[in-house]
Amino acid sequence: MKILLIGREGQVAWELRRSLACLGQVVALDRRSTPPLDLADPDSIRTSIRQIRPHLIVNAAAYTAVDKAEQESELAFRINAEAPGILAEEALAVGAGLIHYSTDYVFPGDGETPYREDDPIGPQNTYGRSKLTGEEAIRQVGAPHFVLRTAWVYGRRGQNFLLTMLRLMRERELVRVVDDQYGAPTWSRLIAEATALLVAKSSVKERFEPGERQGTYHLSCGGQTSWYGFACRILDYSREKGLLPASTTRLEPIPSSDYPTPAQRPKYSVLSNEKLFDQFGLVLPDWDQALRLCLDDFGC
Repeated sequence: MKILLIGREGQVAWELRRSLACLGQVVALDRRSTPPLDLADPDSIRTSIRQIRPHLIVNAAAYTAVDKAEQESELAFRINAEAPGILAEEALAVGAGLIHYSTDYVFPGDGETPYREDDPIGPQNTYGRSKLTGEEAIRQVGAPHFVLRTAWVYGRRGQNFLLTMLRLMRERELVRVVDDQYGAPTWSRLIAEATALLVAKSSVKERFEPGERQGTYHLSCGGQTSWYGFACRILDYSREKGLLPASTTRLEPIPSSDYPTPAQRPKYSVLSNEKLFDQFGLVLPDWDQALRLCLDDFGC
């Protein structure tokens, strides 16, 4: 199987380059590669896919600057909304399947129980609206696909909450963290490994054939916490593993109103992963356990 992976160095793409390697030939492209594949440039998308003619396209690239998207909405929609539709069209033309990642931010965040795939959507910011539009474009085209919604992604690479907290905990005595937004932190490696399992369970020789199981799935770690709760575990486990020097760093919980941002965040965006388990028997570990596993990797 020839797999076109869009993205190379991002936190999920970097892991996918490794987890997908045992399933076939992985060709990883981004806007800096040769040839380049720039999601903001429709011609480069079409040219690359027609040249490579993959059996499966995995799109691990996106416009993810949530706050900046409020000022760069045109670019965010070009990358997150228009490009997925083009990917689906080209996948259909060459007989390929498509796996695309979306976000918990497609939901309004006013619930109290984990969101299911068919719950009413209602993104509260430009980033969420652009990702939702991209989902809808893929469904309309009708190529064999999985749309995988995930949440609060972190890992050893890229820009994410874990790396930001580790830096701040080394630099400051007091770190103030929002304590009234709830989600499920999800390790990028687990996303990649689960994706590889989905591909293996949905392929016949060199063909990606999800059949009636194609569609939208939630893919996040279990449990839930606030950003402050996440930060507390990062501090505790990092000290335990010797990743942070003994210090007097303290964490202080604050409301969202004390940390205003250009983009509004959902107060509650925990995802239900029941459909993924029912259809494929896959379940990601609780976020707390996953964080421990991730921090173990820092000691390697």
